[in-house]
This record gives sequence, C-alpha cells and structure tokens, in this order.
Amino acid sequence: MGGFGVIRALNLLAFLPIASRAPLYGRLLWALARDPRVPASRKALLGLATAYLVSPIDLVPERVPIIGRLDDVAVVVLAVDVFLSGLPSGLVREKLEELGIPPEELESDLQRVRRLVPRPLRKAVARIPDALEGVADFARERGLDRRLRELMEGPAEPTAQTTIKAAEVRPV
Repeated sequence: MGGFGVIRALNLLAFLPIASRAPLYGRLLWALARDPRVPASRKALLGLATAYLVSPIDLVPERVPIIGRLDDVAVVVLAVDVFLSGLPSGLVREKLEELGIPPEELESDLQRVRRLVPRPLRKAVARIPDALEGVADFARERGLDRRLRELMEGPAEPTAQTTIKAAEVRPV
C-alpha cells in the first residue's frame, strides 16, 4: 500500500464519526427532499447521486482496495454538501429542530468533510444544480416536460365527459 495509500486510509478515519450519524442525516435529507420549498434541481442532485451509487459503473472499480469504495463516499458527501449549501438556512434549521439534530453538529461534520474534498472538485459539483435548472428550463420552453410527464403517466383515463362525447360520434 505505499505512503499515499496509508494517507488516504487515514483520511477515511475522519468519516467514522459522520458514518455513525448517517441514519440521522438520512432522515434530514428525506425530510428536506419531501419539502415543496426545496428546488427540484437540488432534489435532482440527490437523485443523481443515488443513481450513481446503484449504478454498476464506477469511476474507480470496487475491486481496488480501499480506494474502490472512496468514489461512492465522495459522490455522496459532495452531493449532500451541495444539496444543503443551496438551501435557505432557515429551512435547514427548521428540519434540524424537528428531528432533534444539533445544528452545530451538522456544521462540524460538513466542515470536516469539506477539508477532505479538494476545493476545485467542490466548486465543479456546486455547478450541477444550476446546470440541471438550465436543462429543466430548456425542457419547459419546448414542452418536453409535459410530454415526458404524459409518457410516464401513460394514457389519460377517460372522464365521463370524454366518454359521452365518444358515444355521441359513434354510429348506432
């Protein structure tokens, strides 16, 4: 494992206290993702991170010792950090209070994580919600969002009014 591998492994130790609070933070993310005040682009960021985790494609193959799992951790950590940093602090505080999570504990954990993730990488990931919002605007302008929704929902169920109209035009 050379010197670089040992340093990487030691850096992972910083995540141990955070890992013990993962279920609590999971509930926080769930509460925020369900809140209508959270922009869709922020929710989409969490969706993309989840898709990456369940995807068989990895930046670093899982078979590479220690580092193989790091990309999954990094994606989750970055997505959560960008998700939370793009929300109004009052909203996050409200959810923290509802769940009984001390705000200073969350901030301390986020600071610990931010020290481990290179700033250029954090800045690049922070641009993703704006890019998603741009894609959403493009789709809305061209009516693609409506078409996609119709495609996902399937054919509309006939209403009483459309059934009556259809009966009127049929020959008897």
